[in-house]
Amino acid sequence: MAQSSVSMWPRAVSVAVCAALVVGVGFAAIKSRDGGDAPQAIAVGEPSPNGQSTEQGNTEQGAPRSLADIDGARIENADAEPGNWLEHGRTYDEQRFSPLDQINDKNVGQLGLDWSLDTDTTRGLEASPIVVDGVMYMSLTWGVTIAVDAKSGKELWRFDPEVPGEWGRYGCCDVVNRGVAVWKGRVYVASFDGNLFALDAKDGSVVWKVKTIPGSPYTSTGAPRIVNDKVIIGNGGAEYGVRGYITAYDTESGKQVWRFYTVPGDPALPVENPELTKAMPTWKGGEWWKLGGGGTAWDSMVYDVKSNTIFIGTGNGSPWTRAIRSPGGGDNLYLSSVIALDPDTGKMKWYYQETPGDNWDYTSTQPLMLADLELDGKPRRALMHAPKNGFFYVLDAETGELLSAKNYAIVTWASHIDMKTGRPVENPKLAYDKEAQWVAPSANGAHNWHPMAFNPKTRLVYIPGQDIPFPYSLDKEWKAKHHYTPEANWWNLGISYEDLVDAAKALGDVPPAQGFLKAWDPVTSEIKWQVAYPAALNGGVLTTAGNLVFQGTADGHLYAYKADTGEKVWEKNVQIGIVAPPVTYTVDGVQYVAVLAGWGGVNITSGDARTSAAAKYGNDGKLLVFKIGGTAELQKLALRDQSIPEWPALTADEATVRKGEVSYARHCGFCHGSGAVSPGITPDLRRINENTRAHFQDIVRGGMLKDRGMASFADLLSEEDAEAIKSYIQKRAIEDRARQAPVR
Repeated sequence: MAQSSVSMWPRAVSVAVCAALVVGVGFAAIKSRDGGDAPQAIAVGEPSPNGQSTEQGNTEQGAPRSLADIDGARIENADAEPGNWLEHGRTYDEQRFSPLDQINDKNVGQLGLDWSLDTDTTRGLEASPIVVDGVMYMSLTWGVTIAVDAKSGKELWRFDPEVPGEWGRYGCCDVVNRGVAVWKGRVYVASFDGNLFALDAKDGSVVWKVKTIPGSPYTSTGAPRIVNDKVIIGNGGAEYGVRGYITAYDTESGKQVWRFYTVPGDPALPVENPELTKAMPTWKGGEWWKLGGGGTAWDSMVYDVKSNTIFIGTGNGSPWTRAIRSPGGGDNLYLSSVIALDPDTGKMKWYYQETPGDNWDYTSTQPLMLADLELDGKPRRALMHAPKNGFFYVLDAETGELLSAKNYAIVTWASHIDMKTGRPVENPKLAYDKEAQWVAPSANGAHNWHPMAFNPKTRLVYIPGQDIPFPYSLDKEWKAKHHYTPEANWWNLGISYEDLVDAAKALGDVPPAQGFLKAWDPVTSEIKWQVAYPAALNGGVLTTAGNLVFQGTADGHLYAYKADTGEKVWEKNVQIGIVAPPVTYTVDGVQYVAVLAGWGGVNITSGDARTSAAAKYGNDGKLLVFKIGGTAELQKLALRDQSIPEWPALTADEATVRKGEVSYARHCGFCHGSGAVSPGITPDLRRINENTRAHFQDIVRGGMLKDRGMASFADLLSEEDAEAIKSYIQKRAIEDRARQAPVR
């Protein structure tokens, strides 16, 4: 076994760049099939592969219900049946708080694994399982969906949407899926290639499907929400040049009810919704509609029953920099905003833009939550949000009034939020239109999609986040010619990859980026306690009435802390990185804690191989379920062989290697890691064998591995480009082999 080389970190790699670049392509095996673009719902009625029916679900509250019998009234009264986890964040408020206290801070030390389930994927797992009457429903990668007996772990049925493997190229952040919705005997899930499915909860057979996107490079990774018999879903792809929108479909038929576009389209055409008339003047100059515009609503939604309002978080601009998409300036509505919509009509009630004219990929798609707070002596129905930009916002849920906004992490792009105007006071010294600037937070954000939680007993919000800067620099072509050439079906950020590479190399060896878990008081805007982690981008959070907070980490641990003090009271080394949030439920009077373990998402390139469990042990995803007195054990994993094979002597000249270095950063680093160092999820190209090197052109340009997720890049890379990239990888492999500790 070779000694791990990750302690000998190459100078060509910086944590900041690793933490800010994200992924487009992967190698997970998947069966390919053709996908239609028909917008109408199609009733299929075919059983899913390996489909097995399950018996009627049990309930601890009285007479048995029909299977998956969830509706709005039941979710609204979720606290009356705390043993179930009925909605994405358990309740409509999405606080991720459970009233269960059988597992508590006094006995959590006796928590042990009860059972585990292999998920048959090595990619990121991000879903929150829905648990109803003893049955657990969850999505895996690509939108694969399974039903599991929540007590025994027996898989009841499995549905595979059979997404073509090459579609993985269109994903900014892995081929992940954040969950399903369950409603009136059906399970709703959106596949990675944008199909929305209604599945029969008995056996996973398809009741209907509808295409929610026009085609590539759009994707769908978020968990749908269901409100008033409407299933609501957004889309992803802002880095690739798409336009954001959110759509509601009838749960029974799949017919589209309404669609709300988050940014305006071609000004020569009529606006699709009246709110865009107000947005249009905030986009000035340029041809943003040809570049997509962005504003994708790819994750956050929360529903307020009291006002019949659904709140949506919108994403970044496309490209990242406003200088290119809107050179005349402007706020670029409704990018990086919270939007309040009527769920029955799709009409906007109000909006609040958190990052006007966003230049940094500061999405507002991070999870929203509702709570009743007392602020300045007055009761408020509050909407709480910790978006990427580093400020924690409390808004009046009825009006959108800004109630407070303080930074919860290191922030350099703005000094504060002006409470009179509601706008950030930006730091003009960090404008990157003329030269590269290190800015915090990075594009990964002070907090990303990983769900936070609110405990109504402690009155604290628990935020999983990180402090990471990033070197922003405007695209060289734009600076020289005031012209930008986008690449079709690929990342178009409007930034300089040459400057990114050079800024990273100039740093030299740097310590790993740290993550944190912070207990935030939303009334006083203060940190009450915090925990530091050796790695960034850790898992989502669960909190319970047992005075506990649960969180998994990138280095393969699951922790429990006292919710009031932050004292660590339990930990388990599972040797699998965790990004998903845990959930808790009961069956037959026994409380369980469940979490999907499988590292991925933005970590596919943003992760750090020095600290990730994926780099050390692999990334075979599992569903892990714990209870008090659990005695099951996971197989102990050996360290992966991280030795680098011998490569032939480098014959390419310096100019060729430099060309390959920049092209790798632009076309390969999003998947295989900055500086050719994979954090452990996708193949580390420094370690490819002689046979793979011989077929490099066939793989990169010929699409030899397209069914396994590695699409052809012949549309972006010439043979000469591919050879230059190979030369750069060769140089990096030779450098790091020389630095590596001897094989023992």
